[in-house]
Amino acid sequence: MPEARSLIDRYAAHLPVTERTPRLTLGEGNTPLVRAPALERETGLPEVWLKVEGQNPTGSFKDRGMVVAVAKSLEAGARMVLCASTGNTAASAAAYAARGGLSCTVVLPAGQVAAGKLAQAVAHGARVVAVRGPFDAALAVVRALAEQGEATVVNSVNPHRLEGQKTAAFEICEALGEAPDALFIPVGNAGNITAYWKGFVEASESAMATKRPRLFGYQAAGAAPLVSGRPVSDPQTIATAIRIGNPASWKGAIAARDDSGGAIDSVTDDEILSAYAFVARCEGIFCEPASAAAVAGLRKLARVGGLREARRVVCVLTGNGLKDPERARSLAGPIAEVEATPDAVRGALSR
Repeated sequence: MPEARSLIDRYAAHLPVTERTPRLTLGEGNTPLVRAPALERETGLPEVWLKVEGQNPTGSFKDRGMVVAVAKSLEAGARMVLCASTGNTAASAAAYAARGGLSCTVVLPAGQVAAGKLAQAVAHGARVVAVRGPFDAALAVVRALAEQGEATVVNSVNPHRLEGQKTAAFEICEALGEAPDALFIPVGNAGNITAYWKGFVEASESAMATKRPRLFGYQAAGAAPLVSGRPVSDPQTIATAIRIGNPASWKGAIAARDDSGGAIDSVTDDEILSAYAFVARCEGIFCEPASAAAVAGLRKLARVGGLREARRVVCVLTGNGLKDPERARSLAGPIAEVEATPDAVRGALSR
């Protein structure tokens, strides 16, 4: 079976690549856009779609940007890539570095990374160091090391990351035949909302779309610097992927909000967990808690009638639920253990 075209090849005309850029790929992009009838019933919206980015090779949207960042690093002759991460960036950087024959170093905030993500980075051969402090402290260390020539940084401060991530906006426009009226997206380090807006602007300037959506970004209430207007020194939320107190793409996110006529708001951990369970149990899609912030935001805005003019909306589910299996397990309660007989199983189910 022939290998599918790489994301770089598919969108080469819209990316900062040349003939010398390696066509690195793990099969990233082309993720499903799935209709969400349960959310349509709850919100009263005619069309709700879920962009399931958890079906990228390492289970998150990070692969779109990472393939471009690592390919450009290879083109420039780099031997090592370096990143700070709450988990998904680490997994993606390690995988693409392995694919490209580069070494990878990951700096993590100690005790703040979900087990599934850490396991991925380790499995792909990354060298991992945990620092005492939040993600922002880890990123500061990484940026300092990069300035001293230690390695190429592949966090979203690397502009090639955002170039790759904008391709998700292209795919949405191609799948729907037009841009949606509104897009809901989780916001942590704020690179993704910045990238989506860039993608929708470029789509509207080409044959992909004739309009641009309003962008609605959602932070966790305990890690909402863009909502409060000031950095959060000790961000707290169960959604580890967006537990960031001083987003690197702050200005880009504010511009995306303002230029699109959208908003950036916060949702509580309870609202996130409710949306997380709803999407899994009512739509059949298992996303990580941070992804559910987008759905929580949609539900919150719909409740107050904030989407009366919208007909078609998209929620971005940024990562797979298997990234944080312990969170899912904590929602289930104890699992009954009984004898292997029909009566025993029937009895357990009736309790």
